[in-house]
Amino acid sequence: MSTAAVAPKRVAFFERYLTVWVLVCMVVGVAFGKLLPGVTATLSKLELGQRSQVNVPIGILLWLMIYPMMLKVDFSAIGGIAKRPKGLMVTLFVNWLVKPFSMAFLAWLFMQHIFAHWIDAETAKNYTAGLIILAAAPCTAMVFVWSYLTDGDPVYTLVQVAVNDLIMLVLFAPIVMFLCGVANVVVPPKVLITSVVVFIVVPLTAGLLTRTLVLKARGKEWFEKHFLPKFHPVMMWALLLSLALIFAFQADNLTRKWFAVILIAVPILIQVYFNSSITYLIMRKLKVPHNVASPGALIGASNFFELAVAVAITLFGPSSGAALACVVGVLVEVPVMLSVC
Repeated sequence: MSTAAVAPKRVAFFERYLTVWVLVCMVVGVAFGKLLPGVTATLSKLELGQRSQVNVPIGILLWLMIYPMMLKVDFSAIGGIAKRPKGLMVTLFVNWLVKPFSMAFLAWLFMQHIFAHWIDAETAKNYTAGLIILAAAPCTAMVFVWSYLTDGDPVYTLVQVAVNDLIMLVLFAPIVMFLCGVANVVVPPKVLITSVVVFIVVPLTAGLLTRTLVLKARGKEWFEKHFLPKFHPVMMWALLLSLALIFAFQADNLTRKWFAVILIAVPILIQVYFNSSITYLIMRKLKVPHNVASPGALIGASNFFELAVAVAITLFGPSSGAALACVVGVLVEVPVMLSVC
């Protein structure tokens, strides 16, 4: 009996070198911010309506990223998961009861105590808020890549993402407000609700309506093979441009506080390995199959950094420590998640 050679699974070119692209964007953005400070300042002050605090160029670019992600979410698949609920229950338990609270503790411990000699109190609060925002939103897009690499069940992964997106509509704002309040960080409720509507409710609704109409008009095969691929370059360039712009806004922070980037990465790394390990071990204990346990562990380990960056900028400004903390999450995402895979 012969066995056919199985080609090793690989991440697509863009995703595989995402860390490289992020570093390139950082160099380009910092150079732009330093060489053209006047233009950078003007762009950072553009708001969507008076006192909305939603930066227009960042908002447009992030919406162009988030909307294509929402197109992939198939809420009709949720009903088929009733026969295997354990994996989903563990994923939700870790994502919403363990992950944000453990990150809040790690952020408080490292930013406001262990690293207190290198970070002033007010900046430490900003970093803490950014880390809380980063952990409060489970991964949406990249988890499909991680699930593929670990032989995860694609339908179950889709359900886990869909349910998390629905829960995010309700729990994201209250969790951020509560945990930031515990950390003595003031979060304006109106601004947070605005950011949730702009960056979750609107693109999720638009994605659902578009998906429903296109599937009805052209069918699933055309939607997946012709319609969705058109959005990949849009999402890719929106991500790169938004990162370059964010790094331009963060130019002073990155050049003067490069050591802070290393410090911020510490609680993020601990959180990734802690959440992925506890999720996978609980599922193993409950005898959940690997193809369900692996995507569950990976969702709990990674973050919806696009949303986190948007919310941090909206709440604290594009050059804030909170935005920088979320940007560090982007820097470490790919290599760390590949190690988890």
